[in-house]
Amino acid sequence: MSTTHESHLVGLIGQGVLPSLTPALHEREADQHRIRYLYRPLDLDIMSYEPTQVGSLLRAAAEFGYTAVNVTHPCKQLVMDALDEASDDTQRLGAANTVLIRDGKFIGHNTDFSGFSSALATGLPGVAVDRVVQLGAGGAGSAVSYALLAAGVSSLSIADLDVARAEERAASLSALFPDASVTAFDRGDIGAALGNADGFVHATPVGMHSHPGMPVEASLLRPDLWVADVVYRPLETELVRTARDLGCRVLDGGYMAVGQAADAFTLITGISPDRDRMRRHFLELIAEGR
Repeated sequence: MSTTHESHLVGLIGQGVLPSLTPALHEREADQHRIRYLYRPLDLDIMSYEPTQVGSLLRAAAEFGYTAVNVTHPCKQLVMDALDEASDDTQRLGAANTVLIRDGKFIGHNTDFSGFSSALATGLPGVAVDRVVQLGAGGAGSAVSYALLAAGVSSLSIADLDVARAEERAASLSALFPDASVTAFDRGDIGAALGNADGFVHATPVGMHSHPGMPVEASLLRPDLWVADVVYRPLETELVRTARDLGCRVLDGGYMAVGQAADAFTLITGISPDRDRMRRHFLELIAEGR
């Protein structure tokens, strides 16, 4: 991939995005490649925009010379209507988190799913992926479940507090991946589901600073079960810490955060970043309490 831009002005559209680590990750990596790169949060609340006005904000960004924007909650699906083009995976997911602004056109991509794909390959190389249980079918969960099936998971079981949402997600994924078995199950049956699983992926807010706790009972975890968490604040959630102590191979949420940022950086600049360096920078930011 190549880019004709000698410099980049990039934004992050969403609610409550000022604390995001993504701007720092992008700018530091751009410095290493001697690229002029300015990344600024565009917080809907501060700018008095409604999420449904994401298209208007996108057009304003283009007028002000932005070359790309990242898009986060709650606009990833809403932004689809404003796009001129979208990658195949983005269309299948119905959500975009990276929009390139090229020759007046808005081109959508989704690096949430590709970020988790690279995270899985980097952080848990060689794990068995025949049977995986996923808890959470919301925004992050949708990208993760898609990534799991694209990575070759043959049986994916999904649970969510909103049973209808889990069922809807399972049905849509079954249509996209007809060779795989994708089912929704009642969250109360997670013990039985995990008993036959190779891996467990957690994609709910439980474990965040604002939602402390464990999404499942520790007694349901076992050493031969790998565990992945999408939460990265804190980086070592109670789930990650407990699973590691029990001997499980674990994937913290930072891997996905760095993976999606690295993939977006490539799309925006045409340059492959040093992912290990970005991971180290991410850990530094976390250690600093950013």
